[in-house]
Amino acid sequence: MYKISLILCYLFLNISHSFASITSNEDGAKTIYLQVSQPSQPRIAYGVSKLKLALESVGYKVSTTSKSTSPTIWIGTQQGLNNSNTLSKKESFRLFKSAQTPLQVIGFDESGVLYGCLELAERIKQQKTIPQSLVYQDQPEMVLRGTCVGMQKPTLLPDREVYEYPYTEKDFPWFYDKKLWIRYLDMMVENRYNSLYIWNGHPFASLVRVKEYPYAVEVDDATFKKNEEMYRFLTEEADKRGIWVIQMFYNIIVSKPFAEHHKIKTQDRNRPIIPVIADYTRKSIAAFVEKYPNVGLLITLGEAMEGAGQDDVDWFTKTIIPGVQDGLKALGKTTEPPIVLRAHDTDAPRVMKEALPLYKNLYTMAKYNGEALTTYTPRGSWAELHRKLSQIGTVHIENVHLLSNLEPFRYSSPDFIQKCVQAMHSVYGANGLHLYPQASYWDWPYTADKTSERLLQIDRDAMWYKTWARYAWRANRPATEEQQFWKSYLGKEYGLASNQAQGILDAYNETGEIAPKLLRRYGITDGNRQTLTLGMLMTQLINPYRYGLFTMLYESEAPEGEMIIEYAEKAWKGQKHIGETPVQVADEVVVHGRKAQESIDKIAQNVTKNTAEFKRLQNDVHCYNAMAQFFSEKVYAALDLVRYKYSNQISDLEKALPHLERSVEHYSKLVELTKDTYLYANSMQTKQRKIPMRGVDATFIHWKEMLPVFQKEVTRLHTVIDSLKQSSGNGVKAIQYLKPAQVQLEDASLTTYPLASNQKVFSDTSIVIQGIAPELKNLSGIVLSKKTQITKGTQITFKTDKPVKVLVGYFNEKIGIYDAKKSDFLPKPQLEIDASANNFGQAESKITNALLLGDWPPVNIHTFSFEAGTHTLSLAKGTCLVLGFVDGSQEIKIFDAGFAGNQKNIDWTVE
Repeated sequence: MYKISLILCYLFLNISHSFASITSNEDGAKTIYLQVSQPSQPRIAYGVSKLKLALESVGYKVSTTSKSTSPTIWIGTQQGLNNSNTLSKKESFRLFKSAQTPLQVIGFDESGVLYGCLELAERIKQQKTIPQSLVYQDQPEMVLRGTCVGMQKPTLLPDREVYEYPYTEKDFPWFYDKKLWIRYLDMMVENRYNSLYIWNGHPFASLVRVKEYPYAVEVDDATFKKNEEMYRFLTEEADKRGIWVIQMFYNIIVSKPFAEHHKIKTQDRNRPIIPVIADYTRKSIAAFVEKYPNVGLLITLGEAMEGAGQDDVDWFTKTIIPGVQDGLKALGKTTEPPIVLRAHDTDAPRVMKEALPLYKNLYTMAKYNGEALTTYTPRGSWAELHRKLSQIGTVHIENVHLLSNLEPFRYSSPDFIQKCVQAMHSVYGANGLHLYPQASYWDWPYTADKTSERLLQIDRDAMWYKTWARYAWRANRPATEEQQFWKSYLGKEYGLASNQAQGILDAYNETGEIAPKLLRRYGITDGNRQTLTLGMLMTQLINPYRYGLFTMLYESEAPEGEMIIEYAEKAWKGQKHIGETPVQVADEVVVHGRKAQESIDKIAQNVTKNTAEFKRLQNDVHCYNAMAQFFSEKVYAALDLVRYKYSNQISDLEKALPHLERSVEHYSKLVELTKDTYLYANSMQTKQRKIPMRGVDATFIHWKEMLPVFQKEVTRLHTVIDSLKQSSGNGVKAIQYLKPAQVQLEDASLTTYPLASNQKVFSDTSIVIQGIAPELKNLSGIVLSKKTQITKGTQITFKTDKPVKVLVGYFNEKIGIYDAKKSDFLPKPQLEIDASANNFGQAESKITNALLLGDWPPVNIHTFSFEAGTHTLSLAKGTCLVLGFVDGSQEIKIFDAGFAGNQKNIDWTVE
C-alpha cells in the first residue's frame, strides 16, 4: 500500500515520458540531470551542492535545472513539487526510486530537502552509483539538536569578573577564522545538528550600538565592524546548513564601560533591578533583534541575579521580552524569534507561567546531569523539575553541560550515551539536546593534548559529536545495528577489520562507565568546581560535608545508593546496605579499566590509519585504568579510616595504610601517562575551582602537581599511627583560638554580643546560643534584626587598617539547592548556581556545625576576606549570623566542631 501511495504521489508531477535520462558524453562520463524546485533557497542549494559533489566523486557529470522535462532526480519540498502531503513533521524527508519513476528527494520543508540530499549523497558514495530501487523515509525525534561554543576563556581577563569577555581578536582569534567556522558548521550539518549556541556573559556591547548609551560599547570601531561582518557571515552560513544560531547571555551583567560611567558594578547578585540597567538591557536586546532578527536568545536568569524570586519574573517579562518585541516593532515584523529560558538558579515553571501569555515562541532548558555526566537513570527532585518543564507544552531541551568529570580524557561511549538520550525522553519527557564540547570548553577550539601543533576539538572529539547527534535523531536503535555501525565507523578511522574495531568500541564502552560511576558515588559536586580526573583528597572522601557537598548529585543524578560515610556507619552498626554501594563501584571501575585496556592493547598492532591519534586514545584508556585503580584503593582506605571513627582502634588505621599507599602508586602511574601528553586536566583555571585543590592562578591543573599532596597524606597517616601507638591512642588536638581584629563600623547603632552560651543573637528574636565551638570564644558577633535580614538582606560597612576576615554563620538547613529561596535562612555560597560565590574566599565552610541555637539547624561558618580599607559586607535576603572579624593573616583550620550530634572528626589522621 505504501509503494502504491508513493507512485500515486508521483503522478501529481504530470510526467508521462520515459525517465531514463542518464546520457553519456563523448568521454564516456554519464550526465545526471537534477530538477530542483526552489533552487535559490539557501538550504536546498546547499543540499544540492553536496549531492552534486557525491555524484561527481563516483564519475558522473551533473547538470542542474529547474525546467528539465526528463529529470533523473527530482528535488524539492512537497509543496514545491506539488506532491501529496505524506510528510507531516518538520525536517522529515523521503527518498523514492522504482523502475517506473525517477529518483525523488522530497522534504517536508527546506531542511528536510537538505537532509534528504545528504542522505542520498552518502548512499551514492557508499554504493559508488545511483540507487535503482529505493524507498526510505526519515525524520528526527528531537526538535532541537544543538552544540555550543563558549566566548569564554580558562582564566579571567584583567579587571574583569566571571563571564565578562568582549569579542576581540586578541582574546578570541578563532572567532574570526572563517575556514574554521566552515569546518565546524559542516561537521554540524553532517551530523544533522540544527542549532548552534554561542555562550557569553554580555555579548551586546560587542555586537550592537544603543543610541541612548553610546558609551556602553566595549570594543573599538575596527573590532566592532569585524564583529558585525563575522556575525552576519556565521548566521548566513549556518542558515544554509539548516542551523539556527542562538546567542546566550547571563543576567544581570552590563558592559564595563557602562558600569564605569554609572559608577556601579558590572554584576552584583544582591543588587535589585534598577531602572537604568533595565532600560539599557531592554534597548540592547531590541537593537540586537533589529539587527539579527533570525538569531534566537538563550536566557540565564540565575547566577548574576539573586536566585529564584519575583525579580526573575519581572526581568524576563518586563525587560527581556519587551526588548525583543521592541526590536520586532522597529523592523515591522510580527514573527517572534525563539527565546530559550534556562532553568538555572530560577523558578522556571513560575517564570514560564507568567511569560507565555506575553510571548508564545518560548522554549525551556535544564542541565541533564548538572555540569557532569553521571547516569542514565536520573531521579528525584531534579527529574521532577524536568518533567514539569516538559509538560508546560513547549519544547524542553536537555543541556549536557560542561562535562567536568570527563575532561580531559577522550570519551565517546555509544552505549552510555544512547541510554542517556533514551532517559531524556522516557524520564524527563524532553525533546531537545544542547551539547557542550566533550572537554576543554573554556579553551575552545583546542584540546588539552600536549602536541607540537595543538589539536582541534572537532577533530579529536568527532565521535563525541557523532554519537549524541545519532541518538538525538533517533534514540531507540537495535543493539546489533549499533554494534555494526560503530565497528564500521571505527574500522574506517583506524584501518581495521570489523572484528578488530570491536576492541576500540569495547574500550570506549568500558571507559564510558568509569568517570560517571566515580563521581556519582564519591564526588563532592556535579559542578565545575571539581575536577574528577585529578583525584580527591582523603578528607573529601571521609568528610564530604566540609567541602560543601552538593547533595543533589546523590539524590537525583545517581542511582539509589550510599556514600562512603553512610556505608561505613551501616557496616559498623550491622545494618543492611541499599542500592549502589561504594565498595561495589570500587570493584566495578577496576574491572571496567582492566577490560578497556586489554581490549585496546590487543588490537593496537593492527592499526593502519591515524596511528598518532590511536596512540593518544590508547594512552587515555590506560589513564582511565590507572585512575580507576587509584580511586578504588583510596575508597577502601577511606572506609577503614571512617571505621576508626567508630572503633577507635589503631588497627583500622593500619588496615587503611596499605590501600592508601597503593592508591599513590597508581596515581604515580597516572602522572607518568600524562606528564608528556597533557597540558592540563581542567580547562577552567580560576578561583571558582575548589576540588581537589583550589585552582587560583592556574595552579593544581596537572597530575604532577597533585602527586606530592597525595604522598603527604600517606606520610601523615604513617606519623599518626606511630604517634597514637606511643600515646595509647589519644588523638585529641589542641584548640586553635581565633584572633579578633579591630574594625570601625560605619553604623554606630550596631551592638555586639560575646560568642558564648545563652547569648541572644538577634534584636527581634529571643533565641539564644546553646552550644558553640570553643575556638570562637574570643570573638564578638553583631546583633542584627532577623526581620530586616529576611526582607532587605544584610549590609555592614566597616573600615579596617589591616586585612581581616568576616565570619558569617549559615544555618545548615537540609533543603534542595533550587528550593533555597523558599526558606527564611540565607542560602550558603554555592558555586553550582553562583559563579561569584567565591569572590571573597567564602565558598568553603571553615567550621561546620560550629553553633547551635534552640531547635534551629546547626551553623556552618564561612569567611569573607577583605584588604585594608573601607568595605561593605553585602549579603542577600535571609537569616544568618555575623560572628565577628578576625585577623586576615590567621589561617583558619577547616574542621567539624561537632554540634550536630555527629561523632569525632578524623580529618587530622591524613592532614
